[in-house]
Amino acid sequence: MKPYPCTFAALALAIATALAAAPVHAADAAAGAAADSADATAAGEARDATTLDAVSVIGLGETRQVQRVKLADIEKTVAGTSPQKILNKLPGISVQSNDAYGANEESQTISLRGFNQRLLGYTLDGIPLGDNSYGNYNGLGISRALIGENLAGAELAAGIGSLGTASTSNLGGTLQYFSADPEAEFGLRVAQTFGSDSTRRTYARLDTGEHGGFSMYLSGSLLSADMWSRPHDNQDQNQVNLKALYTFGDGNRISAFVSSAETSQANYAYLSKALLARGADWDWNLYKPDWQRALSAAYCAPKPWPANKAGDRRCKFESPAATIDDAYYASRALRTDHLAALAGEFNLGEGLRLNAQTYYHDDRGQGHWWSPGNWSYPNTAKEIPISIRSTNYGINRYGAMASLNWEVGIHRIQGGFWYESNHHDVQRNFYFIDGPINDDRFLNDPDRRLFFQKYRINTRQAYLQDTMSLLDGRLTVDVGAKSTQVDMRATQVPSKMMEVPNASGRLETKDSFLPQLGVGYKLGEGRELFAAYTENVAAFVGGGAGGPLAIGQAAFDAQKADLKPEESKTLEAGYRQVGETYQASLSVYKVRFDNRLLSLNPCSSIEAGTRPECITKFFNVGSVDSYGSELVFIWKPIDGLQWYNALSWNKSTYQDNYIDGGKVVPTSGKRVVDVPDTMFSSEVSYSRGPWLASVSGKYTGKRYYTYLNDNGFGGYTTFDAALRYTFDAMGPLRQWSVSLNASNLTDKRTASNLTAFSASDPQGKTYAFHANAPRQLFLTLDARF
Repeated sequence: MKPYPCTFAALALAIATALAAAPVHAADAAAGAAADSADATAAGEARDATTLDAVSVIGLGETRQVQRVKLADIEKTVAGTSPQKILNKLPGISVQSNDAYGANEESQTISLRGFNQRLLGYTLDGIPLGDNSYGNYNGLGISRALIGENLAGAELAAGIGSLGTASTSNLGGTLQYFSADPEAEFGLRVAQTFGSDSTRRTYARLDTGEHGGFSMYLSGSLLSADMWSRPHDNQDQNQVNLKALYTFGDGNRISAFVSSAETSQANYAYLSKALLARGADWDWNLYKPDWQRALSAAYCAPKPWPANKAGDRRCKFESPAATIDDAYYASRALRTDHLAALAGEFNLGEGLRLNAQTYYHDDRGQGHWWSPGNWSYPNTAKEIPISIRSTNYGINRYGAMASLNWEVGIHRIQGGFWYESNHHDVQRNFYFIDGPINDDRFLNDPDRRLFFQKYRINTRQAYLQDTMSLLDGRLTVDVGAKSTQVDMRATQVPSKMMEVPNASGRLETKDSFLPQLGVGYKLGEGRELFAAYTENVAAFVGGGAGGPLAIGQAAFDAQKADLKPEESKTLEAGYRQVGETYQASLSVYKVRFDNRLLSLNPCSSIEAGTRPECITKFFNVGSVDSYGSELVFIWKPIDGLQWYNALSWNKSTYQDNYIDGGKVVPTSGKRVVDVPDTMFSSEVSYSRGPWLASVSGKYTGKRYYTYLNDNGFGGYTTFDAALRYTFDAMGPLRQWSVSLNASNLTDKRTASNLTAFSASDPQGKTYAFHANAPRQLFLTLDARF
């Protein structure tokens, strides 16, 4: 469904009317928001819930393009929704997931100004969360790090993140999340959610209240839900968050944060257009619990192991399945995470302020796939053509960061460093089975092992920035630079069991000078121009997410001298205006993405592997140019009523061809995969007295999943709705509320995430996407004692 021209006309008319009718000067609150925003920027990422509620939603006072979500936005979503999914309403970003909570990690993708999620930066209260990849090697997703109700707010810097962001992947911008502080008064909050597909979720939080500057909360959540399609397997997550805060003196604070999460998610089957054309519907999924059907299809599998037994008389497909990849018995992701951080903010006097933080993160994960064609107990009476393939992940990392802020005269000088040591390991194993078993658990003692690789990754980053206030505060100039060094060493664990060992070796990402410049000019109260430029570099990816070391030794030795880290240069500019009843911002940008990495074989199939240059390995395949613009308009015509609109346009194109299999792939001038050209989100919300109601919709434009743009999906629109009523105190209850949320209100079915990209797929045979979830309803009872 394409947005009708009248939709854009109505939006443009509303903006023009509001700007014309509004006074030239902004409300006093707008000026205060700009000041609060500047103060928060000076303090780095250390923002409490109060500060977050004060800063401008559209980034007033920033020299970069910044958009924010705050508590009012969070309250309109299904209880416990992933903070990542909440960002989908903002301009320029497309957040996809095939579940209402946005928690299923295999189906999560992000597109932002031509970059995918792997090339963005993510932090929680300044703690680095890594690159957000599914097989993560250096962090964890925000839905595992923070319970949704404990989110105070989030900030999207689309294109240019702050220099102090602890990330080595933020070529295309940063997503910063902030946890809520403890409440000042003692209290207990309990919430229970019931919903579609047997969803049951319990959330509880106990606040100690403030005592002599100390306060703390302990909270937990239990989520149990079924897949929305057969076999309706469980999607479970249990989490605990603890945060303690001690405030003293003049603006000093020490905080501790602890998070633990156990996640078990049944993964949905990937779909292809050809499968849908053969009669499968959007609810097509796994064979489970039909073991015989899965077994019959598995007998049709060709190699890889131990021998080609295709053509077996037991081979049988049941329509609409016609290939071995149309379905499999089951798949599951297991993750266990423990995260802890200790932070301090200290006012040293004379304009000096020190921020310091240490953190620790441990992760253990397995991804299970019931692999057809990989035989269990081969050449025995028990042999069957299915075994469980498990990719095992391990992360053990610790780090520290500190920054010193000095305000002197017209200068606000900030400098800091970040160091992280990460011990990461990844292995791929097979486990023999003789029939269905329960794989909702970590598996041990594999029967086969393909590889077992250990990584040691050391990251060092430092930055220095001066923010100058000139022309009586009308002109703000940010000048700074950072230095990045990432040393990654991989070792293949020696073992006679290894079948396809990965490489041992070293890759270094190093750039001593990555500049950033920003300029902001106030035309008047609530009206300003801004422009910014930055250069950035991304570290090579580690083993869990693939990458240049997750290949054979010969391939790595042949490529290591030629590889260059991916880089970006971003230029953006814009205008913001805030009045008594509206906020508006318009930005334009140009991005050059260089040294894009792909895994390829440059030789023809008959030559593959015959010469060193004919090994499949990683290559830098050229550049991507992205141009675009983003418009936000927020109108509050009367108290309690708000109309939020975000419109974005993007054109991201490959600038070079590349060679794969001895053939030129003519990608020059083609659109980048999974990047919508147009997006439009709109939300009308009303909050007055005990009532809260909202209806939101988002149009996502055409997306390709082939580099030659010969297949993809057209634009579509989905809607969500929320209704809440809050009751007054009653007995021991200080407050209680009832909420009803609906996701995908019109039951629009389409592809959610696009993840498996190919050069060309005119017949739609590539298993490239998951289906989005159907309409789902949720009821939440929330009580505060």
